[in-house]
Amino acid sequence: MKKIFLFTLIIFLILSCKKVKFEPEGPTDVRIKNLTTSNMTNLKVSTGGGEYLFGDLGSLGQTIYHRFDKAYPKANISAYIGNQRYTTDTITSYAYMQYMGLMKITYSVWIQGTKLVISSVTPDDTIKIK
Repeated sequence: MKKIFLFTLIIFLILSCKKVKFEPEGPTDVRIKNLTTSNMTNLKVSTGGGEYLFGDLGSLGQTIYHRFDKAYPKANISAYIGNQRYTTDTITSYAYMQYMGLMKITYSVWIQGTKLVISSVTPDDTIKIK
C-alpha cells in the first residue's frame, strides 16, 4: 500500500509541474542616436549578442536598426570623431544584467571628456515573432 501511495504521489508531482514561459533573450533590434554636433565614423557596436559596424553617423543623426541575437542596457560602442577614437567603458561580462528581450531599442550617445557615454537606452517598440 505504501509503495502504491508513493508511486501515485511521484506521478502526481511530475504531472503537476508546469514549465514557466520566459520571454526570449532576443532578438533585439538596435540603433544608435548621435547626440553630439560632430560626425562619427567607423561606428561599431557590440551588445553581448553580436557585433556590427554601422559605419558613419552624422551629427544629431541616428542609424537604421540592426538585429542582434540579444542586447543589454549597456554595450561596447566605439567611433572616430576626426582622428580621435572614442569608446564606452568596456563591458567584459553581462552576467548580472537583464537582457532587453524582443524589442527595438535606441542607444543615445554623446561625448564626455575622452569617453563615449550612453546617456539613455530607449525602448522604441516590441518585436513580434511568429
